[in-house]
Amino acid sequence: MTRFLLLTTLLLTAPLTHASLLAPFRNEDGSTRWQYVANFSSGVLIILLTIAAVVLFVTWRRARRYNLELEEIRSHLEERVQDRTAKLEKEVAEHVVTTQRLQASESYIQNILSSMPLVLVGVNGDGVVTHWNRRAEQVSGTKAEAAIGRNLWSIYPDITVTPEHIKQALAKRKPVTLRYSQPGSYHMDITVYPLENYVEPGVVVLVDDVTRRVITENMLIQHDKLSSMGELATAMANDIHTPLQAILFDLRSFHKALESGQLLPKDSQQDSEFKRLEGLLEHASDNGRQVESVIRNLLQFARGRNATAEPANVVDILEHSLTQASEALSLPDAIPFGKINVERHFEKEIPLAPCHITELQQVFLSLFRHAYQSLAEKAKAKGMDFVPTIKLYVGQSYDALSVRIQHNGTGLSNEEQMHLFEPYVNSANVEQPSAAADRRLSFAYFVITEQHRGHMAVTSDLEVGTTFHIQLELH
Repeated sequence: MTRFLLLTTLLLTAPLTHASLLAPFRNEDGSTRWQYVANFSSGVLIILLTIAAVVLFVTWRRARRYNLELEEIRSHLEERVQDRTAKLEKEVAEHVVTTQRLQASESYIQNILSSMPLVLVGVNGDGVVTHWNRRAEQVSGTKAEAAIGRNLWSIYPDITVTPEHIKQALAKRKPVTLRYSQPGSYHMDITVYPLENYVEPGVVVLVDDVTRRVITENMLIQHDKLSSMGELATAMANDIHTPLQAILFDLRSFHKALESGQLLPKDSQQDSEFKRLEGLLEHASDNGRQVESVIRNLLQFARGRNATAEPANVVDILEHSLTQASEALSLPDAIPFGKINVERHFEKEIPLAPCHITELQQVFLSLFRHAYQSLAEKAKAKGMDFVPTIKLYVGQSYDALSVRIQHNGTGLSNEEQMHLFEPYVNSANVEQPSAAADRRLSFAYFVITEQHRGHMAVTSDLEVGTTFHIQLELH
C-alpha cells in the first residue's frame, strides 16, 4: 500500500519537474504562487487519502470475508478432527482390548504348555527347536533360551527320537508312537505328530513318563498271577497226587513180585533180564518220587503265603530251593541239574532277613530254572569241554543282604536284558520283544521289588554268562 501511494505521488509530482508544467504555479515575475501550490497539494493529498481509504476498506472487507471463510474451515476441521480423534480413541481402545486378550490367551497357552507334566518339544523340518517347555528344561538341564534355535540332538542327545522319525511323521502326516523303557528305572511313551495348517513344516515331540502306570499295571498282573497260581497249584497237586500214588503202588507191587520170583525165576540165564527190569522199576520209582516232591512244593506254595514277612535265614531258603531244583529240573538230552557244579560263597553269621519264605523260594527256583536252561543250551553247543557251573554268593552289605546267583551258560542280549523283568502279554495287537515267555522273570522281579521292597538286577555277557543281583533290606 505504501509503495502504491509513493508511486502515485511520484506520477503526480513528476510533471512539476518540467518548466512547462510548473508555469501555473509561478507569477509573471517568476516567483512561486505558494497559495496555489498549497491548495493543489492539499487536493492531491485528499484524493490520495480517499483512494487509500477506499483501497483499505476494500482490503478490509476482503480480509474479513477470508477470515470468516477461514473460521468456517477451522470449525469444520475441528469437527472432523474431533470425529477422527473419537474414532481413533475407539479403535485404540478396541486394539488395547484385543491385545490384552491375545496376551492373556498366549500367556494361558504358554502356562498350559509349561505346566504340562510331559516333555513337549517343537521341532521344524530341519531338527531345529522351536518350543521347549519347563519339563524339557528339567529333564535335559537346558534352559529354553539356550535351546530354542538350536539343533535338537546337539542339546538333547539322549532323546530316543531320530531324524528318520520326524521325516516319517512329516511324510505320512500321521503321528509316530515309540516306547522306550529301562526295566526297574523308567518307561517312556514318545509321540511325534506333525503340525497342521502351519506355514513352516514341523512336528511336536511328546515324551510321557509312564513309569508309575506301568509299575501299577505290572503289580495288578502279578497279583492276579499270584492268586491264580495258588489256585492252579492246589488243583494240579490234588489232580496229580491220586493217580501218582496209584502208579507208585503198582510199581512197588510189581517190584515185590519180581523180587519174589513170581514173575521171573532167578537163574543164571535170566539174571540180565531181571537186572534190566529191576533197573527200569527203580528209575520209574525215582521219577515218581521226583513228581511227589514237585507236588509237595506246589502245595507248600499254595498254603505258605503269609500276610506279614517272617525273619528267616536266606541261606537255608537258597539251599532248599537248590534241592527243589535238583529234584524238579530236567531237560531231554541234557545234563541233570543235580550234576551241575555249584560253588557256595557264603559269609559267616548271616543275619536273618524279613521275607515271605515260600515266595522267596519260588524266586530262587525261577532263577535256577533260567540258569539251567542257559547252561544246558551252552553245554549242548560246547560239548564235553564245557563245565556248567553255578556260583552262589550271600553276604551283608550295610543294612541289606546281598544275594548273587551267577552261571557260565549262554548270556542274554541287550534286548533280552531290557525285557527280562517285564510281563509277557500274549496278544496279537502287542508287538512282543524277542525274549519268550518261558525266559521272563517278571514274577521273580515283582516278588523282590514289591513284596520284599528290595532290588533286583541282571548283568550278562553272551560269552561269559549271567549274574542275578538281589538286595533285601534287613529292617
